[in-house]
Amino acid sequence: MGQIKTFYPEKLVLAILISGPKLKTRLLDILKEHFGELDYLSRELDFTFTRYYDREMGRTIKRLFVSFQPLVSPETFWEIKIKTNRLENNFREEGKRKVNLDPGLLSLGRFILATTKDSSHRIPLNSGIYGEITLLYKRKSFRPLEWTYPDYRDPEYLEILKNIREIYESQLKKLGL
Repeated sequence: MGQIKTFYPEKLVLAILISGPKLKTRLLDILKEHFGELDYLSRELDFTFTRYYDREMGRTIKRLFVSFQPLVSPETFWEIKIKTNRLENNFREEGKRKVNLDPGLLSLGRFILATTKDSSHRIPLNSGIYGEITLLYKRKSFRPLEWTYPDYRDPEYLEILKNIREIYESQLKKLGL
């Protein structure tokens, strides 16, 4: 029988969709208030993988990734998703979202996204929130799975997550983990 141990802290990553460059500074300030100082901010990437968000957010949607200095307990992942859903509402205009926040947890071996949508490959966490293993880290890179969204298969996204993983690995070493 294995010994029950506490979880290692993991790296909180937010994959952000934003429509309107004026919102970025205000959004980042609010995110820092809720999750701590940033230790990674990607450049803005054109989001052209799907037209799913166009009706609500417009056609000029940008993607950016941020990660935060404080590490988080995986046990709080569902709470983080609920918080990010509430934060999105602060950026609604005429009832439409202008910001979409997708929280992810990055460990040395995987990248997990939180979602409110159930599916056979998603694990119930708490309060209507599910976790999905989106990428596995093998042979020095993140690898998509059968159900991984097309944008998370993009080489630039994978490189960004690899860079964040290096920050995380350094943090673990400093903590002696």
